[in-house]
Amino acid sequence: MAIAHESPLLFIEDNDDDYEVVLWAMKKLSLSIPIVRCIDGDEALDYLYHRQEFTPPETSPRPALILLDLNLISVDGRDVLQEVKSDPDLRMIPVIIWTSSEDPKDIDVSFQLGANSYILKPMNMSQLLEVVETLNKYWFGVAVTSPAAAPEPLDQKRK
Repeated sequence: MAIAHESPLLFIEDNDDDYEVVLWAMKKLSLSIPIVRCIDGDEALDYLYHRQEFTPPETSPRPALILLDLNLISVDGRDVLQEVKSDPDLRMIPVIIWTSSEDPKDIDVSFQLGANSYILKPMNMSQLLEVVETLNKYWFGVAVTSPAAAPEPLDQKRK
């Protein structure tokens, strides 16, 4: 089954401009996917584990998809990816790496850690529109995800 639109996309991105252009592209394409933004790895893990300001699980619904920048302040994107993919309650959530890094090591490590896809941030607006539209069509229209990835509240977790 394709991912339900009422489930949020968790966008872990520390760069305001990169975040804003993705929102612009979604608006331009009339996409109505709810987005939750975390600006660093610590905040993302707090969101996923219902900690700090996300303590009531209702404030942090399970994401349908994670769009993850690798180079983050505080906890790095690679560390977030490793944590998500090593946790039995989170590992089935698809994680798409969204980065400017073309380094083959970053690509290899991301897939070794369990990334579902690796996308280079587009360099111009027409490419951005194409990439965002393709992401939407594939992950929210075509891809079949595991029932274990279906959005549901997570139990209070460690950390």
